[in-house]
Amino acid sequence: MTALKLVASDGTLFDFKPVHEPLSAPPRDRFKSRVAFAAAHVVVDPLRTEQPLVHSAIDWEATIAYREYLWSLGFGVAEAMDTAQRGAGLDWPNALELIRRSTAAAQGQNRLLACGAGTDQLCPGQAQTLQHVIDAYSAQCDAIEAAGGRIILMASRALASVARHADDYATVYAAILGQVRHPVILHWLGPMFDPALAGYWGTPDIAAAQENCLALIHTHQKKIDGIKVSLLDADFEIEMRRKLPLGVRMYTGDDFNYDRLILGDHRGYSDALLGIFDAIAPAASLALAALDADAQANFESLLAPTVPLARHLFATPTQHYKTGIIFLAFLNGFQSHCRMVGGLENARSIPHLCRLLVLADEARILRDPELAVARMKSFLSIAGVS
Repeated sequence: MTALKLVASDGTLFDFKPVHEPLSAPPRDRFKSRVAFAAAHVVVDPLRTEQPLVHSAIDWEATIAYREYLWSLGFGVAEAMDTAQRGAGLDWPNALELIRRSTAAAQGQNRLLACGAGTDQLCPGQAQTLQHVIDAYSAQCDAIEAAGGRIILMASRALASVARHADDYATVYAAILGQVRHPVILHWLGPMFDPALAGYWGTPDIAAAQENCLALIHTHQKKIDGIKVSLLDADFEIEMRRKLPLGVRMYTGDDFNYDRLILGDHRGYSDALLGIFDAIAPAASLALAALDADAQANFESLLAPTVPLARHLFATPTQHYKTGIIFLAFLNGFQSHCRMVGGLENARSIPHLCRLLVLADEARILRDPELAVARMKSFLSIAGVS
């Protein structure tokens, strides 16, 4: 394989050639030692997208095929979450269609699926009262349950804008948890992922916010399967994990520290609901299978090389991690292009994407290195790199 020229962060060119043997994960059933959801991306149909900065058509066949791939490696799928560009171009009507198609694909197959319910059918500023937020949440929860889906109760920008204190959050969540048929997964997404969610749970004080959230969970624990925490703070997550009621799971959403949080310690561990699993599926599948076999050293050796890749993917501004996720899917042959909903393929720089290729090789998640090199060459030539 010939080397190709990549662009360094300072704009200079350097030679690169993949040298690591790709990991190959066999099909398997769901993991036994941990519950592991992969938050999955969506694939745009570029031939049917006329105004990518306004509306994007979804390639449903390629989108569902990727979920089939994740299921085949033992993962559950977290559907219509921020990895699928929820709140960043994927509107509620398309999200609902995605949920309906995924629930249909999962039925009768012993496949784990959970779907994001939010309030994003409300335009910015449209919610003026808590009841507006409750009604929006209720409509989405009803639609998901009607499709046969399990609910992830996503953090709400509308609630963050209307609520004035912790009691307002308690009122809204009590109303929704009182109506759902099955236990839900709560969702705490930090402002590094979405600045509009700053001060969630009624305060910018993170310790006080944790206490407010825990009070809600203790009050409604029969309706709560677990909580996904995405604050990129491992110590905070461990502290909160130890305070959860018995039977309520901590689903790590920490794409920086997932390896140590999933492994856990003598006082417990985190299950997982992660966007990074979309990108590192073979390595994560093999690692979780090793954990099932009580092979801790293998778990650590498989996941350790993926952490630098994850930290690069989720680097500031963190909300643009989806660009790298989809670029890797393109390099790995899961889709024929790297176009995105809303035209967000341009949210990361050329040097950033070049570094992504290097780290993906080191993590051993390039399925076909020759294909990845060929696609990167084509991409860089269009970008003006000779």
